[in-house]
Amino acid sequence: MSSQKTSPQVISDRPQVRPATEGWNQAVTAEGRPLLQFKSPRVKQPPVHLADLTLAERQEKMKELGLPAFRAKQLSTHYFQHYTTDPERMSDLPKERRAELAEAFFPKLLTEVKRLTTDKGDTIKFLWRLFDGSLVESVLMRYTGRITLCVSSQCGCGMNCPFCATGQAGLTRNMSTAEILDQIVQANRVIAEGGLGGKRRNKDAGEGADAERVTNIVFMGMGEPLANYKRVMNAVHRMVDEAPEGLGMSARGITVSTVGLVPAINKLADENLPFTFALSLHAPDDELRDELIPVNSRWKVDEALDAAYGYYQRTGRRVSIEYALIKDMNDHAWRADLLAKKLNKRGRGWVHVNPIPLNPTPGSIWTSSDADVTREFVDRLNDAGIPTTLRDTRGKEIDGACGQLAAAE
Repeated sequence: MSSQKTSPQVISDRPQVRPATEGWNQAVTAEGRPLLQFKSPRVKQPPVHLADLTLAERQEKMKELGLPAFRAKQLSTHYFQHYTTDPERMSDLPKERRAELAEAFFPKLLTEVKRLTTDKGDTIKFLWRLFDGSLVESVLMRYTGRITLCVSSQCGCGMNCPFCATGQAGLTRNMSTAEILDQIVQANRVIAEGGLGGKRRNKDAGEGADAERVTNIVFMGMGEPLANYKRVMNAVHRMVDEAPEGLGMSARGITVSTVGLVPAINKLADENLPFTFALSLHAPDDELRDELIPVNSRWKVDEALDAAYGYYQRTGRRVSIEYALIKDMNDHAWRADLLAKKLNKRGRGWVHVNPIPLNPTPGSIWTSSDADVTREFVDRLNDAGIPTTLRDTRGKEIDGACGQLAAAE
């Protein structure tokens, strides 16, 4: 039965919970507004790695070391296709130069500190230590027929959203192109070694061969990707570059998300890559979103939606709207109606909504919506002609789900 028949009394009786931080103090400006950090602090940057360079740049560096340019392709193949930086495994390179090349092209970027795995073995959360001691996390998830990696793009985050664990410590620095890519290469190594369990496709049943490397990327780990625009886009291009220049992935399997940095959204279409763009909206009304997503004080809901629609118009790629359902805060039926109205105002067929049950914490105001409320919210959007799919949340038991990445040892 359609949720539109829910009685007005039931709708009006539901309380309105306001966003508030719990267990930490939100950084604010002198005017008392949540502090936003759009620029990375000036800190020491990681050493240049092979993945930071184009193939042509790798070839030039190889020639500077007194070796022919074709060695750059061989070295790139070891990294992007064999997932190794171990010189002892590079038998096609001159034996007396292998260690030197590995040192020159493969400075240590990510060191695994901890690995947490779900009981089924189909989800792994990695804690990485970077060269300067910063900690970041990524989450590897197996689904039938695909393997998704949720990557981080910054150490911490400067968007200061009160419900997100990542933003509590603010922004330490942007991650480099190679630091972003190395999360994928190291995940591929774990998969190749048999470290990721879970159900695979059954070839004998005609389901086709299962992927045994990362096939999908979501920039939904630590950080605001579009606040690190240049390095993130360099990484995306390197993901889709054909081997041995890059990983040879499909752009359609890559999702770049943002809380709504409008000028950067407007640049995305110029990348000429058919990746998916996702807007983390979480509220359709400015009154609530100003508190829930502090960047809304800079670019309002309609400005963010206009930019998202502009991306669709220029690329033809359907946009995803991410919406974390939080009990009695943003899950009211009238908000579903308002969201549908705003999306339909801009046209049909351009958007898909992904409501996400917030990962609950006992006793917290930040908890997931009740099942019937969630159902009503989804039904109202679908009834209004907005394709809506409740997103599966993975990794809750290892604090690896959306909003839970805090990079704690």
